[in-house]
Amino acid sequence: MSLDSITSSVDESVSGLFEPIAKWLGDVVFYSVSVGGTDLPLIVAWLVVAGLVFSGWFGLVQIRKFRLAFNVVRGKYDEKGSAGEVNHFQALTAAVSGTVGLGNIAGVAVAVSIGGPGATFWMILCGLLGMATKFVEVTLGVKYREVHPDGTVSGGPMHYLPKGLTERFGARGKSLGKVLAVLASAMILFFGLFGGNLFQVNQSYAQLVSVTGGEDGAIGSSAGALFFGLLIAAVVGIVLLGGIRSIASVTSKLVPAMAGIYVVACLTVILVNVSELPAAVSTIIEGAFNPQGVAGGVLGALIIGFKRAAFSNEAGLGSAPIAHSAVKTKHPASEGLVALLEPFIDTVVICTMTALTIVIANPASWVEARKGESIGGVTITSDAFGTVLPWFPYILTIAVLLFAISTVLTWGYYGLKAWSHLFGRSKASETTYKVLYTVFAVAGSLLTLQTLIDMADAVLFMLAVINIIGLYLLAPLVKRELDSFLAYVRRRDAGQEEPAEDSGQDEDPVKASV
Repeated sequence: MSLDSITSSVDESVSGLFEPIAKWLGDVVFYSVSVGGTDLPLIVAWLVVAGLVFSGWFGLVQIRKFRLAFNVVRGKYDEKGSAGEVNHFQALTAAVSGTVGLGNIAGVAVAVSIGGPGATFWMILCGLLGMATKFVEVTLGVKYREVHPDGTVSGGPMHYLPKGLTERFGARGKSLGKVLAVLASAMILFFGLFGGNLFQVNQSYAQLVSVTGGEDGAIGSSAGALFFGLLIAAVVGIVLLGGIRSIASVTSKLVPAMAGIYVVACLTVILVNVSELPAAVSTIIEGAFNPQGVAGGVLGALIIGFKRAAFSNEAGLGSAPIAHSAVKTKHPASEGLVALLEPFIDTVVICTMTALTIVIANPASWVEARKGESIGGVTITSDAFGTVLPWFPYILTIAVLLFAISTVLTWGYYGLKAWSHLFGRSKASETTYKVLYTVFAVAGSLLTLQTLIDMADAVLFMLAVINIIGLYLLAPLVKRELDSFLAYVRRRDAGQEEPAEDSGQDEDPVKASV
C-alpha cells in the first residue's frame, strides 16, 4: 500500500469519526444571527464588545500609552533583579509569532473579496479595540504567573483564572477557577496540536508545492511531503528543547525578518502603483460607509472586517499571556502595555498592508472572487504580488513559510504549558509532549484532517467565552496594577529611582534585532 493511499484512508476515517462532533461544536461556538442581511457570529460580537468595554474602562489606554509601550519594549524601564526568562522585546516577538500567520495573507484576501475594500477600515478599528483586551489579559498573565525554582515561568489563563478568582471571591472563586483552569489547558492544548501546528505545516507545504511545479514538481510526491514534514519537525524539536529562551531567541530574529520581508514586498507593489494609492485609500474609506456589491451593505463590510481582525489577533482568547508571562519585570502592567502593540502589528500593520496591496494591484483573481468565484486567499495575494514582478510569488512563499514556522514554535510552547498544567512538569511528561508535537508536525505535511482543524478553531474560541468573563471580573485588579506602574514610571522619569544595572539584556533589544 502506497503512502498516498494510507494518508487518504486516515483522512477519511478521522473525518467520518469526528465530523458530527465538529459540526455540532462549530454550530454552537460560531452561532450567527442575521444583521442587515449578513451573518454575525455572536463570538465575534463578544470579542468586539470586550474591546469596547476595556477601551472605555481604561480610558483608551491603547492610544494614551502607545508611546510608553514602545519605551518599555526598548528597555527604558527595566528593573534590576526582575524574575523572568526573556526581555520585553523577546516576549513581544514570541507572542506576535503565534498570531501572525496564514490568516494575515489568505484570510485578509478573502475578507476584502466578500466584504469589499471597506472591510479593511473595520478590520483596523477592531484591531485597535483588541489592543485594550490584550493589555488586560497579559497584565493578569504576568501578575498571577508562577516562577518555578529553576527560574522558568508558567502563566496564562490556567493560572490567572484560579488565582485571580480566589483573590476576589474566596473559596467559591477557587473552586470555579480550578475547573476553568483545566478547561483552558485542554482547549489550548487541542488547538496547539491541530490549529497551531498541523494546519500551519499543511498550508505552508501546499504553498511550497504550488510554486515548485505542483504535484509533479520536485516536492509534490509523498516522499517530498514526508521530507518537508521531517525537516520542520527537526527545527521545531530542537528549538522546543530550549524552552521559551530558545523560542524567544529565534522569534526575536525571525519575526522582524519575516515582517520586514512581507512589508517590503507589499510596499514595492504599492510604490510601483503609487499613483493609485489615493484612489485605493478613498475606495477603502468609501467602501466602509457606502459599499457596493456587498451583502448587508455597511453592516456587511463591518462584520466581515471585524470577523477577520478578531480571528487574526487572538485578543481575548488567552493564548498570548502564556508567552508574555515569561518576561523579566516586577510590574505586570508594564508587559500589558507591551502586549497592546501585538494587535497593532498583526492587524493594523500586516493585515492592512495585505489589503492595501490587493486593492491597489487589483489582480484579476480578486475581481473574479468579488463576483462570487471560489478562489483561494493565498492565490489572490500571490497574484497581487505577481502584477509587479513574476517572481514575487516566491517572496510570498518565503513569508508563508516563516510565518508558519514561527507560529508552530510559539504554539509548541503554549501547548507545553497547557500540557504541564494537566500532566505535571516532570522531565518524562514534558519529553512526551515534545515528541508528540514533532510527530504532529510531520503529520501536517501528509494529512489534512480538516475536521479536527475545524474543531480546534471552535475549541479555541470557546476559551474566549471563559477567558473574557474572567477578564471582566478581574479588571479592577488590572487598574490597580496600571496605576502602580505609572507611578513607578513617574518616579523613574523624575530620577527618584535608579535604572536597572542588569536587566538581562546588554543592549537595546530593538537595535539588537536589526
